[in-house]
Amino acid sequence: MSHQNLRYYGLSSCFEQEALLYPHLYLARVTEQHRTLYTVVTEKGEKQASVSGKFIYQAYDNTVFPVVGDWVMVSQLDNTEQPIVIEHVLQRKSVFERKAAGTQHATQVIVANIDYIFICMSLNNDYNLRRLERYLSIAWQSSATPIIILTKSDLCSDILSKLAQIETISVGTDILIVSMMDTDIHDKFSPYLHQGKSVVFLGSSGVGKSSLVNRLLGKDVLLTQEIGNDDSGRHTTTKRQLFVLPSGGIVIDTPGMRELQLDTGNLTKAFEDVEQLSFLCKFRNCTHTNEHECAVQQAITHGNLSEGRLENYRKLVKETQYAGLNAKQLEQAKVNNMFGSIGAYKKMRRQMKNKR
Repeated sequence: MSHQNLRYYGLSSCFEQEALLYPHLYLARVTEQHRTLYTVVTEKGEKQASVSGKFIYQAYDNTVFPVVGDWVMVSQLDNTEQPIVIEHVLQRKSVFERKAAGTQHATQVIVANIDYIFICMSLNNDYNLRRLERYLSIAWQSSATPIIILTKSDLCSDILSKLAQIETISVGTDILIVSMMDTDIHDKFSPYLHQGKSVVFLGSSGVGKSSLVNRLLGKDVLLTQEIGNDDSGRHTTTKRQLFVLPSGGIVIDTPGMRELQLDTGNLTKAFEDVEQLSFLCKFRNCTHTNEHECAVQQAITHGNLSEGRLENYRKLVKETQYAGLNAKQLEQAKVNNMFGSIGAYKKMRRQMKNKR
């Protein structure tokens, strides 16, 4: 079957070749994700789909289930009365995932197979460097390229100072400054929105993700909600959706994230300055607290590194240390972080027992 229509949705030769392994199935891309149903686009247009019973039986965790952006193999393409069936998810070239909100160990895959991650942060009350560091850590881990989008520039009176702060924590990352008053939105985004390229808009609720997608689409497809300068308000976007732009690029809009806990993250890339400084410390196992000749503390003293950035780095290191551990390993890691060793923990318990 010809895949010409799917090329508008980002189909590459890599996915096309992998699809040949399933000659009796049909290629499709997930464009919307619901509770148990999906919307997929095929050569014959959009269809409703569900995963097969065999897929559910063989799934070892939630991360293998389809998400928006996935390329999948489906059956029953000619049956229009019932949802078609997703039999396989093709290998993902990139994936943005986080630790599932409100859980201890589960991982939630947000989107897959994107080329760029647009991290949106407004320049008024949503502005938060520490949260931006979290997004960058996960984005660099995803195999996609992060781009920082600073929205609501018309509501900010000190853009240059905030831009200077962001540049200190985002080396190697492009930064776009936008406002809904801009008349050149398409020009600003054109370097990233080529035909076949997929991007996702991520960020807190109310920063203007859906409004930007509407501007790029040239029409009001997504519902937006006017909110105040404090960025308070309910989520406007309630589900992840994939759209093809008139220019040929593909965009995915997502609901705002209240929590962004790390499951894994590329701290080496997101905190390149801190990790490079650590190599200059006198001691290899330097904790960057009160050791002699600590290059990290010297950088803070000289104003080249902020205390807040170092503290956030330590916090994210601890979060990623716990990723993938079983219950026993998780408990031991937490004890080591709190007490230094299991021996020290047992000694503390004996002292507490004797005191009682």
